[in-house]
Amino acid sequence: MIKLLNVEKIYYSAAKPVYALRNINLDIHQGEIFGIVGQSGAGKSSLIRCINLLEKPSKGQICINGLELTALDASALRAVRRQIGMIFQQFNLLSAKTVYENIVLPLKFTHYPPSKIHATIIPLLKLTELVDKQHAYPSQLSGGQKQRVAIARALASQPNVLLCDEATSALDPETTRNILQLLKDINQRLGITIVLITHQVEVVKHICDRVALLDKGSIIELTDIASFFTHPSSALAKKFVRLSLKQDLPPLLQNRLNRTKNSHSHAVLRILFHGHVAAEPLMAHLMREIGIHLNILQANIELLKDTTLGIMVVEVIGDQTPLQQGIQYLVHKGLHVEIIGYVNESIV
Repeated sequence: MIKLLNVEKIYYSAAKPVYALRNINLDIHQGEIFGIVGQSGAGKSSLIRCINLLEKPSKGQICINGLELTALDASALRAVRRQIGMIFQQFNLLSAKTVYENIVLPLKFTHYPPSKIHATIIPLLKLTELVDKQHAYPSQLSGGQKQRVAIARALASQPNVLLCDEATSALDPETTRNILQLLKDINQRLGITIVLITHQVEVVKHICDRVALLDKGSIIELTDIASFFTHPSSALAKKFVRLSLKQDLPPLLQNRLNRTKNSHSHAVLRILFHGHVAAEPLMAHLMREIGIHLNILQANIELLKDTTLGIMVVEVIGDQTPLQQGIQYLVHKGLHVEIIGYVNESIV
């Protein structure tokens, strides 16, 4: 669907060239929601703007549906861009135009048949729940409603790709969840491929199928959403996941945790499980069949798009043989198990 081959973006200054993107290679599949996450300055905006050539890459190829955009002339590129909608952090609405008129705007620029405009816009107003606001002006709307107008406007030309540049960064948490649900509905109902960039890991956690982690202009991690949260490989990914899943231990436990063990210490495990195994009584099996005694110190359940992710921190009381058997059993069941330290006496 969308393919980026050896893409680089260099900004030239008097001092030295600045690499915003380095050797980017991506394959984004038809119909998926693909997230690009990274800290400020990682190159996210440069990357998403290269996809529709708002920013022309310094090197490499951008292909959509087998068509190389970087080889097109201006006229052909404009035609392709009509199939690529885009929304931004700032809504960019015309203050003197109503909601309806803002949504119609791209159709007027492309000489869309006037007789078909109303029939095209009404379904978009219904999809974005703006029917009762169609005659209102931007100043009369909330931030979430303004972003819904921007989304409807981006969909007016019936694109097959929707690019989202930090589309929820200016919104409060509840409005963010509503906009993410709307994007998810659009993806499912219309089959539109969505590419979004964000510094908010919560965003990719809720709606993305796959995610790329960008750091200093390079992709350092590229995986499905479940693997990103259960098996992060880079230090930056682990930091994002720890903060998003609230994995920081309570101070009482953190202060008593040791890196080394002794003959009297108890192991403390962090266990991650997702999907159907979340419903299995695995901890009960450990205690009943293997003879491990557990103290549950911390537990939480998160949703990763349409699957469940469980996080549990437990203290294991007993000798090393049952502990190793228990870890092997959990790993065999598909769980991620990590010994995060040891305590010299029971915490609870």
